[in-house]
Amino acid sequence: MIESIIEYNRKFVENEEYHKFKTSKYPDKRIAIVTCMDTRLVELLPAALGIKNGDVKMIKNAGGTITNPFDSTVRSLLVAVYELGVNEIMIIGHTSCGVQGMDAKHMLQAMRNRGISDEHINLMKHCGINLDEWLHGFEDTPQAVAETVDLVSNHPLMPHDITIRGYIMDSTTGKLTPIENLLTE
Repeated sequence: MIESIIEYNRKFVENEEYHKFKTSKYPDKRIAIVTCMDTRLVELLPAALGIKNGDVKMIKNAGGTITNPFDSTVRSLLVAVYELGVNEIMIIGHTSCGVQGMDAKHMLQAMRNRGISDEHINLMKHCGINLDEWLHGFEDTPQAVAETVDLVSNHPLMPHDITIRGYIMDSTTGKLTPIENLLTE
């Protein structure tokens, strides 16, 4: 499969199809979006929000949430704010997220089934990584988004003049609902 992607890329560049995507590194709308890596959102999210190439900084991870105040997602947000002119941040979770209900014990067993030894798993534990916490998902998507909004809003390195809001996107329709509406239901 990778080889077919590489071949497509070669033709894409050869045919100069990149011209319609040219933009600068600065987001035109001055917004950063933290969202999930879910395949359903790849085209749905930009289409549902009316954003195009160059409009926003898009940061994706499993679950679209932040679990550690010093992870790469927070670092990316700080770069977006201090280096790239972002002044608004959207945290967008979605319905039927695969991280919701994810079980660390199940994932650790899947690792073992794929050949990861207990020695390597234990090495992570000896390095101070609590795999049960690190690999655990969340039970309530709106609550997980609310916790991420809170973490970013109260991060000691995040300036207070940044607007930070949380939403849940319907994975089928693209409808965006503010988390405040979901947490008060």
